[in-house]
Amino acid sequence: MFSRLCILLLTLLATATTAAELPVGPKVYKPEHFTPDSAGRFNPGRGVNDQRLYDSIRSKTSRRRVPRMLYRMLFVRPVLDTTATGQAIDESVLLEPFAGKTIGEISIDRRPIFDADGNWLERAANKTHMLTRERVIRRDLLFRTGEQLDPQTIIRNKQLLRSRSYLSDVDISVVPDPVDTTCVNIAITTRDSWTISVDGGLHSEGRTTVGVYDANIFGTGNLLRINTNFNREDFSYGGNLVEYEIPNVLGTFYTADFAGGRDFYNSTLSLGLRKEFLRPTDYEIGLTYGDIREKRYMIEQDTSLLVKQRDLDVWGGYSHLIPALRSSFYVTGRYNYRRVSERPSVSADYNPILHDQDALLAGVGLYRERFYTANMVYGFGLREYLATGYKAELVSGYVWGEFRDAMYLGISYVTGGFRPVGYLMGGLTLGSYIDTGSGMWRQSAVDVDLRWFSNLFMLRRSRIRQFLSLNYTQGWNRLSGSDESIRFTDENGLQALKEHVIGTNRMILNTETVLFSPYHPLGFRIAFFGFADFGLIGYSPNIFKNEFYTSLGIGVRLRNERLVFNTIQIRLGIAFGKPGLVESEYFRLSNATRLEQWRYRPTRPEIVTFE
Repeated sequence: MFSRLCILLLTLLATATTAAELPVGPKVYKPEHFTPDSAGRFNPGRGVNDQRLYDSIRSKTSRRRVPRMLYRMLFVRPVLDTTATGQAIDESVLLEPFAGKTIGEISIDRRPIFDADGNWLERAANKTHMLTRERVIRRDLLFRTGEQLDPQTIIRNKQLLRSRSYLSDVDISVVPDPVDTTCVNIAITTRDSWTISVDGGLHSEGRTTVGVYDANIFGTGNLLRINTNFNREDFSYGGNLVEYEIPNVLGTFYTADFAGGRDFYNSTLSLGLRKEFLRPTDYEIGLTYGDIREKRYMIEQDTSLLVKQRDLDVWGGYSHLIPALRSSFYVTGRYNYRRVSERPSVSADYNPILHDQDALLAGVGLYRERFYTANMVYGFGLREYLATGYKAELVSGYVWGEFRDAMYLGISYVTGGFRPVGYLMGGLTLGSYIDTGSGMWRQSAVDVDLRWFSNLFMLRRSRIRQFLSLNYTQGWNRLSGSDESIRFTDENGLQALKEHVIGTNRMILNTETVLFSPYHPLGFRIAFFGFADFGLIGYSPNIFKNEFYTSLGIGVRLRNERLVFNTIQIRLGIAFGKPGLVESEYFRLSNATRLEQWRYRPTRPEIVTFE
């Protein structure tokens, strides 16, 4: 009996969902079956052999309690695999026949996290979970009854709803009115995520953080997070941190957030209210205040020191669509107030990041942004809305500093989109202070970013995608102290390198190959990856005369798209330098990846960072 059970278990793990051939684009009707894997589409056909295998396993396991339980826990019913072609889709084209028609009834169908016929754990999760309230979803709509349908607005709204952490998937279907040919009805189907989770962290000096949070408290879409700090050596109490966020206040698209608390020597008080650009013609506005005391890493000293800083940030902007250019012209403005009351030593040319200052900035530019549907890029099979477009911006302003005043001038350009070879993105930012007394250019920095990921390749039932990125950063006339040098980091550098290497000139080449497995036990998708990073860093203007490092490794990522917490990543790696093997981070367990989705909409004017 035991051997049969083992064979059964192995069989269940080895038989995952088999992909079916799909049409290129989605339909515009309300789906009969709706799951994150199906992305709102229903597949009526399956391979005959696969269906016989599934039926045989289900029949044999249904006779006994334990095998039946294992089947329900491990076996995921075959659903439509939207990655069969790997092609990015412009869903707005499918909505063009309905453009200009009057929007009639808007109905919302809210689905629980799991299907009602799932295993006992899934049914229990549905019972304990409070479904997102209908008014929360309705207030996120960019269109109203009586308005004319705009395909781009529908797609933009899909992306907005899909970005909410409390929703695992969204479908917006256009249904022609059976009576009035000038009207259409809108059917919205949502699938909730499990939003309650715990997290924690181990820090230096025995400090430990344990937290619990709910990204959809009482079904309101609001986030509540509570972190408790203690010393793991003697279990002494270190304080609490409370965070609360309202993503859309009363349907105004303003986001409000609050954070307050302390740990052993850090303290936080922050308030914020902001609205971002959502449409081609729109406005943004924001106000944040922070009073924070924390240990800050000083690059050149290779140590962390306490800094207490107060910041007030106020910004706003307006954009207007220019149909002839299919782009929006925008203007933005920003005022920043910074005072540092507790800090390491400073001078006119030392630790400028810790100087008191008032900054007034203005930005002007053009941008265009639209979304395409794809999957298995940043996610693990769920439909994703990837931005394409461009943004060209000029930033200028004046800074009243503690030791000297200066003008600021910066330019930036970023563009990206889908090409026959995959997705290509390129960006350039250049900025510098100009001393009002001497006219010298100070703290100049340039950053060049090139990124590419391939189309999705098929390997039997698995999917493969290749990622490649190149970053070049250089500074001129930098001062000394914190943030006046750059180094390799986990987010922007060599993953497995632990060496402390700094400079003012850096170039990084990152490559990563990801294999998306078809297996998803307990709803967890599995992706295997291998990476190779290459970097040059130093103070020589000739980048190729600086120190060379490389890191290599493999890893695995686990993710359940219906759970709110981040991807679980296990990574093995090793690093080398010119002399050979260097200090390496051989093993790392984390809850995030380095992949970051790019956007092209304007934000508040920024000074080019050097990091």
